[in-house]
Amino acid sequence: MATIEEDLIQLEKDVRQFKIEYEQYFGGGRKRPPADTEWRIELVIKRYGDRAAEMSYGDRFRYNNLIQTYAKYRELFRKRFKQREEGYVPRHFGAAARTIEANRAHAREKPGAVEPEGVAVIRVECSDPDRDAEKVEQLYQAFRKAKEKAGESTDQLALDTFKAFLRQKTQQLKEQQGCESLEYEVVVESGLVRLRARIKK
Repeated sequence: MATIEEDLIQLEKDVRQFKIEYEQYFGGGRKRPPADTEWRIELVIKRYGDRAAEMSYGDRFRYNNLIQTYAKYRELFRKRFKQREEGYVPRHFGAAARTIEANRAHAREKPGAVEPEGVAVIRVECSDPDRDAEKVEQLYQAFRKAKEKAGESTDQLALDTFKAFLRQKTQQLKEQQGCESLEYEVVVESGLVRLRARIKK
């Protein structure tokens, strides 16, 4: 039986795949919507919906972010289905792609624009989240702002939960890697806002 960590890793992959496969479907590259991927996601959501007490702070934080992102994608694709049924004709893909690339290129110059893919919004070195309270707050605010720009829900994103997640993650990685400090960064990958840790020797 898979562990919670393994299930969350697979859930993150499936949410990303869900978005990719739906884009392929609307672009004509798939004949049917990604029902299998959606079924796998729903299965994990149901499995852990009533098992929050079994999760650590970090697992709950990660789980909530993933289901919020999944819900955002579902709503987006529901609207696209509705547009298709009503006879809405989208812009040519090439024009849309050029617009996306232009937005990414100017993301840092234009207020409110979505951050470009793979570019760190902020980097913060942290050895102890309890002592580095100011850095943790900066990281939290940047993470929250990036999610808002990406259209992700932040209703369940609280500072105390974020701190608990960082505390647990920092301690875990320091013990596993034998490092003194970590560098956390907020990035956008495949449309998902992620918090990524790097080892600092």
